[in-house]
Amino acid sequence: MRGLNLGLRRLGATGLLAVLVALATGAGATLAAVGVWLHGGPWGADVLRLVASCTAAVALVLAGLVLHLLGHLNAARAAQALNAGSDAATGMLSRRHFMAAAEREWSRCRRYGQDGALLLLDTDHFARVQELHGTECTEALLRQIAGIAALSLRASDLLARHSDQQFALFLPNTDSLGALDVAERIREQVAANVLRWFDAGVASTVSIGVASVGVMHISLEALMQDTTAALAEARAAGRNCVRSAPLQPRAVPQRLGGAPRSTPRGKAR
Repeated sequence: MRGLNLGLRRLGATGLLAVLVALATGAGATLAAVGVWLHGGPWGADVLRLVASCTAAVALVLAGLVLHLLGHLNAARAAQALNAGSDAATGMLSRRHFMAAAEREWSRCRRYGQDGALLLLDTDHFARVQELHGTECTEALLRQIAGIAALSLRASDLLARHSDQQFALFLPNTDSLGALDVAERIREQVAANVLRWFDAGVASTVSIGVASVGVMHISLEALMQDTTAALAEARAAGRNCVRSAPLQPRAVPQRLGGAPRSTPRGKAR
């Protein structure tokens, strides 16, 4: 039974539907041909074999058509989710909307000399989990990780799906110590949770890179590069850990004022 469940999960809803259409078409046409043959029709065995071959060809064409149409449907759903600003699988912000919001927060940090931090969270051994348990399992796992991460965030913090296996977080009014505290808390909680998937338990860990907004981060892209480098260090260190980019002095305020939009997190540099 476990092997059957695993096979169905790997096949997926799309492939399963295509197989069912092919089987139904083939069975219907074959039964019709057998009925004619049993009633002593004038067609011989050669004609019966020809009918069976044509049935198989039609079934393959229909299966391909179903796969094609469902592919367009899935693409349309993904595009709709993107336009709505959320990721279809996890319900978190899409990357495009996150980058736009993070750009505004980074600009506010630079303008007023406020603290802020960017985190990149990578799901360890994502491809292996997907190979063993299928896409639906990895999506459920990502939803669980996103939910765990959200528990450590404030209303002003940003959380989004950054890529297939990564999440991005922007923490306004958060210094380096506060950002590391959030990252470590998320890492510990993910490692302590196990996803129940049919009759199996799927454990997971995350690697996290952290970078705080500093004087050298003249663009959001520069901050993202430092965060990506820190994430690479975490993965190289064996995964399931947190690494931070080198700390920089806070950016010189370009304007006075600009009260924090949320309670500051962490300690002053």
